[in-house]
Amino acid sequence: MVDLDLGNYERFLDIKLTRDHNITTGKIYQAVIDKERKGDYLGKTVQVVPHITDAVQEWIERVAKIPVDGKEGAPDVCVIELGGTIGDIESMPFIEALGQFSCRVGPGNFCLIHVSLVPVLDVVGEQKTKPTQHSVRGLRGQGLTPHILACRSTTALDENVKEKLSQFCHIPAANIITLYDVPNIWHIPLLLRDQKAHEAILKVLNLHSTTKEPVLKEWTSRAEICDNLHEPVRIAMVGKYTGLSDSYLSVLKALLHASVACRKKLIVDWVPSSNLEDGTKNENPDAYKAAWKLLKAADGILVPGGFGDRGVQGKILAAKYAREQKIPFLGICLGMQIAVIEFARSVIGLEDANSTEFDRNTKQPFVIVMPEASNTHMGGTMRLGSRRTNFQVMDCKSAKLYGNQRYIEERHRHRYEVNPDMVAALEQAGLSFTGKDETGQLMEIIELPNHPYYIGVQFHPEFKSRPGRPSALFLGLIAAACGKLDSVLQGHDSREKPHCEIGNHLPPKKAYQNGHAPKPAAILPDAPLSPLYSFCNSVRS
Repeated sequence: MVDLDLGNYERFLDIKLTRDHNITTGKIYQAVIDKERKGDYLGKTVQVVPHITDAVQEWIERVAKIPVDGKEGAPDVCVIELGGTIGDIESMPFIEALGQFSCRVGPGNFCLIHVSLVPVLDVVGEQKTKPTQHSVRGLRGQGLTPHILACRSTTALDENVKEKLSQFCHIPAANIITLYDVPNIWHIPLLLRDQKAHEAILKVLNLHSTTKEPVLKEWTSRAEICDNLHEPVRIAMVGKYTGLSDSYLSVLKALLHASVACRKKLIVDWVPSSNLEDGTKNENPDAYKAAWKLLKAADGILVPGGFGDRGVQGKILAAKYAREQKIPFLGICLGMQIAVIEFARSVIGLEDANSTEFDRNTKQPFVIVMPEASNTHMGGTMRLGSRRTNFQVMDCKSAKLYGNQRYIEERHRHRYEVNPDMVAALEQAGLSFTGKDETGQLMEIIELPNHPYYIGVQFHPEFKSRPGRPSALFLGLIAAACGKLDSVLQGHDSREKPHCEIGNHLPPKKAYQNGHAPKPAAILPDAPLSPLYSFCNSVRS
């Protein structure tokens, strides 16, 4: 149960989580309010303790029993991430709840790992332990005692620093793990294994007799391959949130998975969509030229999802450029919708074609709000979750990339759809709707048959991409961008596994104890580790 790092857990553990695995203050308070309205508290005054803290614990125990790995039965271990910084007012009810929980389930059922920063002063190069000492003291003052310290630092901790932390934080030196900077995030499991972090956790949870030594050959190979990629593939990411790359974190990871599978070094060029528009050309010519220069230099173009009308015209121009110049293109959610609008404007000749999201009174509504969606209430009114898409045409790139399956199931998150009344005109002009929902009314996949790679999807394929098992459509984009699409499609036609060279030629296991990691390859910035983790064995509780 985590916050916005939920996607990282899904990718690393190869599991499928639900909306209930994401706990927020709003969800907890709403659950308590609903109980109070139903009279469950018998008129008692609702307080943070015990009502809010009890609700947190009940949520944890309920969700911990949900299978997430495709196997039957409740999981053996539940991972709980408590984000934030010790002392934050937002996290206090959750810290109190976990303190009560650890006391209730008892020793052997709860393992707390505290992630703390050990900064290094550039002037003298000294690793300072005071921030960690203070955070551990603050954590203890709120009722939680760490069993393991995971220390973030630019370099491996010196032995004398470990001894100092052990002495002042009352934690065995063997339970102090150093998480220093590595070339890419896939080195982290190897670093943890080499420091025997798993043994420390298993010892606290009394699970040594039921577990095996971690097998990380595939991880080792993947990390090595990622470090040694040199031949670049450039993807232009055209969006309006380019100033905050975490907005597209799942998309970035999916691109990385696909590029490693194709043995290419991923270079993402961030292109603010509004900078492609004529308005920027007049107001800021330098930004306009820079944006178009990046777009024209790209091997492939990706337009991700989003909301609102800002920068939409720039996205349309990017889709038009990709279509006319035969540049591999992938549009996701809004990216597919703007591809439809651009096609209607440029090919069919309807210059006023638009979406009702941007112009409610448009006379040519090629994208409309779904009947069950809401224009006024944003929360929980979208088409969400895993939905089935049936292929209408099997002789198309998207169907071949998915292994010639009759249908697929992908995650959705949107409230606007291609207008079914406009589909016939689009198809007659040459746009192919190769995937539809089970009713045949909702358009899920579009393709241009006479284009090297021009695909738009209403769903979000990036959510199911995994290291070593990249999303089919992202693999297609990267393969097309580096001239390997034909070989990938041929592999799928012959019912072979996806084109992925991760598992071949496994290199020897690396040792990280000395703090010497391989030279960084600068592929992509990875998400920082969260400030606090706690692990509990939910089954034994």
